[in-house]
Amino acid sequence: MFVCHGNICRSPMAEYVMKSLAAKKSVGEELYIDSSATSREEIGNAVYPPAANTLSMHGIESKGHKAKQFSVADYNDFDMVIVMEEYNKRNLMRLIGCDCENKVWKLLDFTLEEPISGAGADISDPWYHGGFDKTYNEIVAGCKGLMRYLGY
Repeated sequence: MFVCHGNICRSPMAEYVMKSLAAKKSVGEELYIDSSATSREEIGNAVYPPAANTLSMHGIESKGHKAKQFSVADYNDFDMVIVMEEYNKRNLMRLIGCDCENKVWKLLDFTLEEPISGAGADISDPWYHGGFDKTYNEIVAGCKGLMRYLGY
């Protein structure tokens, strides 16, 4: 489960990039990939148009996405919960109380030679800087690293 603040930019970009990478490696059926938000601000909204356009320019579609909030049930259902930045992690902890099963990672943890939970950099938020290509490239690097970490 990929998680960001509103589930309209970074986490859905990561969801659809990861689904694309998994499909290219013919492991899409082995992985359940989804995304959600720590806030309720964008619930029901589609991927933010500049984020959707950036994905589309790379041949990745995001049609049908509806933002939703992360829940304790999600924590129980997913093997990994991957946030985009430290701020998302703090907000996530308010929702779940405890990462008692050590499931929470930052996406860029997987770009490190030896992935360590929480040690990676933050994915920049394009909502504020408008650099959707920059954010896309960071997400791709993180997702490729995650695929390696998972053994694909």
